[in-house]
This record gives sequence, C-alpha cells and structure tokens, in this order.
Amino acid sequence: MKWNFRTAEELIAALRAGEVTSVELTDEAISGIEGDDKAINAICVRDFDRARAAAREADQARARGEDRPLLGIPVTVKESYNVAGLPTTWGMPPHRDYVPTEDALQVTRLKAAGAVILGKTNVPLGLRDIQSFNDIYGTTNNPWDHGRTSGGSSGGSAAALASGFGALSIGSDIGGSLRTPAHFCGVYAHKPTLGLAASRGMVSPTAPALPTELDLAVVGPMARSARDLTLLLDVMTGPDPLTLGVAHDVRPPAARHDRLSDFRVLVLEQHPLIATGSAVRAGVNRVVDALVEGGARVERESPLLPDLTEAAQIYTQLLFSASTAHFPVEVYEQLRADAAQLAVHDRSLNAARVRGMVLSHRDWIAANDRREAHRHGWRQLFAQFDVVVCPITPTVAFPHDHHPDLLGRRIDVDGVEYPYLDQLVWAGLATMPGLPATAIPTGRSPEGLPVGVQLIGPMLEDRTPLRLAELLEQSIGGFQAP
Repeated sequence: MKWNFRTAEELIAALRAGEVTSVELTDEAISGIEGDDKAINAICVRDFDRARAAAREADQARARGEDRPLLGIPVTVKESYNVAGLPTTWGMPPHRDYVPTEDALQVTRLKAAGAVILGKTNVPLGLRDIQSFNDIYGTTNNPWDHGRTSGGSSGGSAAALASGFGALSIGSDIGGSLRTPAHFCGVYAHKPTLGLAASRGMVSPTAPALPTELDLAVVGPMARSARDLTLLLDVMTGPDPLTLGVAHDVRPPAARHDRLSDFRVLVLEQHPLIATGSAVRAGVNRVVDALVEGGARVERESPLLPDLTEAAQIYTQLLFSASTAHFPVEVYEQLRADAAQLAVHDRSLNAARVRGMVLSHRDWIAANDRREAHRHGWRQLFAQFDVVVCPITPTVAFPHDHHPDLLGRRIDVDGVEYPYLDQLVWAGLATMPGLPATAIPTGRSPEGLPVGVQLIGPMLEDRTPLRLAELLEQSIGGFQAP
C-alpha cells in the first residue's frame, strides 16, 4: 500500500501536486479495509459506494480550482456520530435498525471541508467501557496484538488509524475515550478544551440532535501525527450555529512557545490511588529525557498542583451522576439503598461511584463548586508551567475482558490487581476541569506494545500541548505501523 499510512498533511500535498487523486486514495483505503479489517474489526459500518462518489466529486472540485482543508482525504467517523443513511446504535441491540436522517454537526463540518467518509468505527455498548465490543458488531482487536483491546470508547477509530484505514478519525471523550485508545494503539488524539468543539448529533440512538453540551464530554480529532491533529481540530472547532455561542466564537490562541527549550513542564508519573506500570513510567521518562535534552525546564513536583485524590473523587462523582438519569425507578432506588449502606468515612473511588449515581442536585452543586476551586488551582499552576506530562492509563493495552460486571473487573498493574474503573483517574485529571490534553505515542513496551502519554495544557490554549506534541514527535519519533 503506497498511501495508506501517510499523514493527512502528506496526502494533501500529494493531491495538490497532482501525484495522486482522491479516487486512488479512496480505492486504496477500501482495499486495505477489505483485506485487513477482518482480523481487526475496526470499521463496523462501511459506506464505500458513497465514499467513492465523494472522492470523484473531490477530484472534480480540485480540477475546478477548489482547495478546502480536507479535500479528498479519506477519513472515518466513530459509530456514535449520526451520519444520514447509516445506522447509529452505540452497540445497543434494540437500536440495531435505527438510521438517522441528518448528519451530526461534526460530520457536516468534515464534509464541508471536503473529507471522504469511508465508514463508521466500532464502540463499546453505550460507549461505557475502556474496550470496544458489543453484541451487534463484535470485538475490535488491537492491531499490535489481537488478543488485547484497542481501548474504548473510540477504540475502533484508533485501531483503524493504526491499521491504515483512513488518515483521520473523529471520536469523543469523557473517560479518556480519545486518549486511551490512542495510547493503546500507538496513534495521536486530542481532547479539546470543554466546549471548544460542538457535539450536536453525537447522541444516543433515537435521541433528538439538540444543541446541548454534556458536562465533561467532548468531541475531538484522532490522527497518525501531531500536525494532523491540529489540522482536524481547526475543522472541528467552533460553537454550534444553533446557539448564542456563535456570537462568541473563541479560537485557541497561538502556542505559548515554538521551541522545545522554552517550555516549562511539570511531570507526573505516580498517582496516590493506583500504581503506574513500569512500561508506562518508562514512556513518561522517554519524554522527560527528550525535554531535558531539548533544554526545556522540567520539574517533578509543585505545590500548585491540585490534590490528585480529591480531583479523582470529584471527577468520579460528576461522571457517574449523569449515568443513572434514565434508569428505571426500581434500579435507582436500589442504588440509593446501596449508597446509604456505605460507611461515612469510605472515601474509595467505588464509594464515589455509588454516591455519584444517586447524587442530589444539592450535592452536585457542592461537587461543582469543588471543581471550580480545582479550575482556579490549574490556572495558578499554568502561570508557572505550560504543560503537564502524565500517564493516560496505568498500563499498556490489556487482554480482552468481557465480564459483564465492570465494577467486578480488575486491572493488573505489574502483578497487583486494582478495581478496573480506578484506571480512569489519569484521564479524569484533564476531564474534570475541562482542560485540553493531547495523547502522543512514546515508543513501545518490552513486549512490543505501544505506550503513550498525555500532555495537559491550559484552558482554551489547545495549541500549546499540540505544539509540544509536534516537537516531541520530531525528537522521539511518532507513529509506527504495527
């Protein structure tokens, strides 16, 4: 395959130079999917006929002198986005036949930018897992080791990128759903600042596509290079035209620095609530070595850092408070009974999950007030630092685990077991205050699996971690094909 693993930036240059056509790129991408995706199962909904038609239209537009940001570039879309004429199921069997008639806003923006949509990528049931499997479309395997997960909930998109199925993809993130699959599959992803990219139409099946923004959740870009993330984020950025926000269109300012030597970086590798595996610590330290060699100012601790344990508890409560809104009354009442039985002094993350699921509005406001205090703490920290480097999860991609009880599962961190969902604490570090975070590959573990880290930046300053990602890609390397 000549083009399948090229970056979008490289493909755009080739299209402009007349070295290749969009039809040729699309046909090669389709050939790759037809030949290799049986083993990976990343593309759960194929849309090849319309993709070929869109590619022909892109070539005709370029011949007329048009030059849009993604004109003729093959891409994929996470299954959870509405695409007119294709099923949106979120992996839920009762909705296997639901087909929306209107594109999600970000799909509209992709098409307006000239992208060629190859199809939709696999997700976990209801988007609620760190893996990607469901009873409609089956399991997405990690391209590096088919016995391991590709991550979730944007696992299909990460696996597609790592396999050369399209140059770009769009996903979403509330519990690391962009960053964890990127880390597990060795690609790039960016969780934008909360509210930077509108999410209308990224909704569960049959739900109306209204211009509402969920607390914590964002939509964002995935790619095989840092510069491609910025390219796609520029297409995605902007308020929903159906809201008053269109009058206050905030675009991220330029990166704080352009050279590695000017960056001030705080590095975290240990969390008080869960150990960090040796392979992930090594990935963090590869970044540290590159930063130090490049002349950046690197520190390992700061009194300005908000308390990590409290941050994890606030995040967990806010995350789970929304999860039970539509539960049947009898299930909700049982959860209330379970919460009432918790010991008053139980401050475990499992207790925070149970309490969060029955959080009163009064208690939600109290949690939100604590979040605002943490946001202020981050503002103070980012007056002294530009980026925080830390893990995305404590481990590399783990073996498939389809046990139906998420709370009963365990995650193995160098031989020690922890509650499965406790691994979300690192993702929640950026999610809870709404900060931007860029996931980058940093090499491979001793067993040959990808290892990534996240670069957390200041609120609305997305270009700062994205620029650091570019500089690190130049110094330690970036995506490698499995």
